[in-house]
Amino acid sequence: MNSAATPATPAHIAERIVEAVLAQKLAPGARLGEQDLADNFAVSRTVVREALVQLQARGFVQVQARKGWFVVQPSADEARDAFSARRIIEAGILQEAGRPVQQVIGNLRRHIAHEQRAIEGADAATRAFLLADFHVCLAEQMGHRLLADTLRDLTARTTLAATLYQSSHSATQSCAEHEGIVQALEQGDTERAKQLLLEHIGTVERSLEFAPPAAPEGDAAGRLRAALSPIMRSASTAQET
Repeated sequence: MNSAATPATPAHIAERIVEAVLAQKLAPGARLGEQDLADNFAVSRTVVREALVQLQARGFVQVQARKGWFVVQPSADEARDAFSARRIIEAGILQEAGRPVQQVIGNLRRHIAHEQRAIEGADAATRAFLLADFHVCLAEQMGHRLLADTLRDLTARTTLAATLYQSSHSATQSCAEHEGIVQALEQGDTERAKQLLLEHIGTVERSLEFAPPAAPEGDAAGRLRAALSPIMRSASTAQET
């Protein structure tokens, strides 16, 4: 349940749900019960419904008549579209840096250090969140905050695809590829960094097996409560400028 002094807003609830997707704590097809969410955040179902409508507009949830709200299950074509959009945006971010690259290297390296500690630890959710958040952090650090918001949504969509289609891309490999991108930036080789970034996104996409797994069973309300528990946002320190 939300312990904040002020009630959760629809925007806050929506972002917590997206965060849970990035952390792979909410799987594609997961049911989002209005009352369960209302109880979790100590708000009315009206507030929850507004948050869900926001997420529906962003393409994360869908409503089924007489069944309720569910996290979307992206098709193979939708997954490919999301990866394609990421390639365009992320390549552009490196091509058109909004600030001197050397000013942000330290923050990016701190983010990778957080990734490495999460990989060594046992918190799979934090690990998944940080690995996905690297791309958002990169956009923010390069001076593209508006694009960072768009990229967060696209990264969450590809995370849903990776969860649904059982990506074989390892956390250790992702972290190493992030390190290579930052190293190229540190050396002043933006073209090399862009090439490595595109290869990284392509490798993740090619690791997907486009055959959806069976729907999960068990206590839906309990899974939802666990999924919406806050993520250890160590990555926030990497957003300092």
